[in-house]
Amino acid sequence: MKLLITGGSGFCGRLLKTFFTERGDTVTIVSRQNGGWERLPELFERADAVINLAGRSVNCRYTPDNCAEIYASRLDTTRAVGAAIAACTNPPKVWLNASTATIYRDARDREMDEAKGELGKGFSVDVAKRWEQALFDANTPRTRKVALRAAMVMGKGEGKGNDGVFAAFLGLTKAGLGGPMAGGGQFVSWIHATDFCHAVAFCIEQESLSGAINLAAPEPLTNRDFFAGLRRAAKIPFGLPSARWMLEVGAFMRKTETELLLKSRRVVPGRLTQAGFTFTFPTWQAAVKDLCQ
Repeated sequence: MKLLITGGSGFCGRLLKTFFTERGDTVTIVSRQNGGWERLPELFERADAVINLAGRSVNCRYTPDNCAEIYASRLDTTRAVGAAIAACTNPPKVWLNASTATIYRDARDREMDEAKGELGKGFSVDVAKRWEQALFDANTPRTRKVALRAAMVMGKGEGKGNDGVFAAFLGLTKAGLGGPMAGGGQFVSWIHATDFCHAVAFCIEQESLSGAINLAAPEPLTNRDFFAGLRRAAKIPFGLPSARWMLEVGAFMRKTETELLLKSRRVVPGRLTQAGFTFTFPTWQAAVKDLCQ
C-alpha cells in the first residue's frame, strides 16, 4: 500500500512507520520540516490510506496558552488534511485520524465501548469531541473515515527521548515509586504497541469499519493491579504508594497534569472485537512480560 502519515514524528508515528515498512508498504512521513504540509493534495493523490496523528503533546500544564495550542494543533491540522483530500482527483481510500480514549467519562462502575460508552466533560474531553467533529465534518465523500480512540500505547522505547508512556511508568517503578496512586482504584486502559499497529492495519483493510473505533486491550485493570504487574515483570520488589496531593505536587514540579494518572479509563474494544480482530496481547500480564524482556 501507499500510506501517508501526517504528524508522524512522535512515538506512535515511529511505531507505524516501522510496522508498515517492514510489511512491504510504502510509507511517507509528512512533516513541516520536510515541507510536506504545503503539498498535501499532491502527496495524497492515489494514496491507499492517510493516517493523521498531528497534535501538540498534552504533557503540559493546562494554561490558557497551552490549551489554545492543543486545540489548534489538532483542529487546524485535521481540517487541513480534510481540505487536501477534498482537493484530490483520486483521493485516499481511507483516512484514519487520531483521537483518544479519554473522550469517555471517568468510569469505575462499568466498561465503556463505542455503543454504550458515555462521553465525559472537561477540557480533554472537549478537545477529543471537537477533534472528531473536525474529522467527520470534512467533505470527503469518496474517502472512508475512522477516528482512532486510542488508549495508552505501551511499547519499548529506544532510549532517545519521546519513548512513550511505558518508558515513563517503568522509570517510576525502577525508582521505587510504582505503587498504587491515589488509592489505585482508577482503571487503566492500554494497548500493546504490536496490537496498536495491527489494529490500525485492520481498520485500513476492513472496509466495513468507519466512525469511532476504540483501540484498547480487552482487559483494562486498576492502577493498583497495573503497577503490581509491572513490578513483577520488572522484578522490582516494592513500590511506594502515592497520595493524591503528592501526585499534584509532582505534576506541578514537572509542569504537567495528573489526569493521565488519576482519571479512570475503563475502555474496551467493542467494534474491533465484533469485527473479528484478534489481540496478540489481550492481558496486561502477557503484555508487560513481553515489554520487560
